[in-house]
Amino acid sequence: MRPNVLARTLVGLTAVAALAAGSLATAGTSFAASAPATQAVSAPAATLSTENFGLTTAEAKNVQTFLAGDWDYTGKIDGQLGTESWKAFQRCFKKYWGYTDAIDGDPGPNTIMALQRLLKDDYGYTGKIDGIAGSGTRAAFKRFAA
Repeated sequence: MRPNVLARTLVGLTAVAALAAGSLATAGTSFAASAPATQAVSAPAATLSTENFGLTTAEAKNVQTFLAGDWDYTGKIDGQLGTESWKAFQRCFKKYWGYTDAIDGDPGPNTIMALQRLLKDDYGYTGKIDGIAGSGTRAAFKRFAA
């Protein structure tokens, strides 16, 4: 009976050790494999995500058509206001609505303030020029895009 208990214990310890070694090997492989994937995702930092500020695809296409006609937008008319769309807008804002930052395609607070100045002049925006794309900014932007 004693040799049976000893054999079972050895088999059990071997199984635990094998599982632990396999888990460590998998964890190491998993860790090593995930690092390049993270780098690959962050590599195209120049491309920003789409920011339509509540516009439908059709409305955003109208905006892109306007930008293509007057502000050197050469991207696709796809209804997705991405980096190139916002760069074209920033060129417009720089000329007429007091935008002084870089033409980087990032619709940050200064870009939104310039958009609000445009919308205040002709599209019924009555809110503060605060750089926050709230409901009033979005509603006026929809009027602009219509």
